[in-house]
Amino acid sequence: MQADTISSIPVSKVRLTIAGFVAFTFIGYFNIGLPLAVLPIFIHHQLGYSTMVAGIVISLQYLTTFLSRSYAGNIVDKKGPKPAVLLGMLGFMLSGILLFMAYGLKSNPALSLGLLIITRLMTGFSEGLVGASPINWALLAVGNQYTSKAISFNGVASYGALAVGAPLGVILQNAFGMGSIAILTVLLGALGLIYAKSKVALGGHNNAPRQSYLQVLKKVSPYGICLALGGLGFGTISTFITLYYSFLNWQGAVLSLSVFSILFVLGRVLFSRYIDIYGGMKTAIACLGLEAAGLFVLWQAPVPGVALLGSGIAGLGFSLVFPALGVEAVKRLPVANQGSALGNYGLFTDMSLGITGPLVGAIATHLGMQYIFPFCMVMAISGALMAMMIYIRRRPATLTAK
Repeated sequence: MQADTISSIPVSKVRLTIAGFVAFTFIGYFNIGLPLAVLPIFIHHQLGYSTMVAGIVISLQYLTTFLSRSYAGNIVDKKGPKPAVLLGMLGFMLSGILLFMAYGLKSNPALSLGLLIITRLMTGFSEGLVGASPINWALLAVGNQYTSKAISFNGVASYGALAVGAPLGVILQNAFGMGSIAILTVLLGALGLIYAKSKVALGGHNNAPRQSYLQVLKKVSPYGICLALGGLGFGTISTFITLYYSFLNWQGAVLSLSVFSILFVLGRVLFSRYIDIYGGMKTAIACLGLEAAGLFVLWQAPVPGVALLGSGIAGLGFSLVFPALGVEAVKRLPVANQGSALGNYGLFTDMSLGITGPLVGAIATHLGMQYIFPFCMVMAISGALMAMMIYIRRRPATLTAK
């Protein structure tokens, strides 16, 4: 069955409708979160490779995410979100199979690492397909007036999934080994595939004039660069927090990632309305500043408890950066380019997370692990300053329009 819209959904059901679509995001990012805290330790301690190699392998995921975002955006604009989600779930199933093989060959470090590289690339491909497609599917169902709500819900699903998936992955690893993580990844991918097949296909066959890929990228890039600068903090916490705690001989690294994710989710749930009240740019500037403050606390933390506080502040600060800047970016493109706009905007998250591994890994290797968070703090401040410049430059045009 193909449909172009779902007519007149009551406001009371909007939240439930959006949640029904961003459930695909939850499944995808739950799969991403499961090995997140396990793989760096596995690569560094069990396979015997350096922290820089571990960071590069983890970050390889975002290379294919980067490449598949625009592909997913084109699928969404031309055929609708359903085919992209279906293909993404198949990819997660395959990544689980590859992860199982990599774990089974851990006695051969080179072969195991090679399979892990392929696993990360496949995971990234799947993330790129699932990343923005559920948002578009939800907007086709409820209408563009709920853009900020759909983006916020999607963020709650993604980081909520990471908050649950990362500690569960550690529990499974300690109890049953990494093979259990791989099996669960396959099962969840299959569940997502079955659920996606049951949903009504929306959108596609849009004959309205569309702007070129480069035109779309050019319009969203100022907002995307701000997002990328703020995203380095999250990328560093998610990739290096276990190694950072190990460096300081602390316990509870996974809890730090979970606190970041929980405060991120709470920020989206409790404060997303501020985007509509104060505007995307003002909200983004304030949030990037708060994230920088959290990274400062994390850097200066003398004990794990203070580090948890820093992670929470950073998570709360980063919570609204994506939707705040995303609303501003998407409104500058026609409806026919909405899928590509969100896909291209999401590229900057992938770019940020993709360079986190090698860049921050190099800082940790050559300068010391203690320098990774002050570096991220400076990047978040840079993002806030750039967002402020965009706001100041746009303000005269806004006043003239009034």
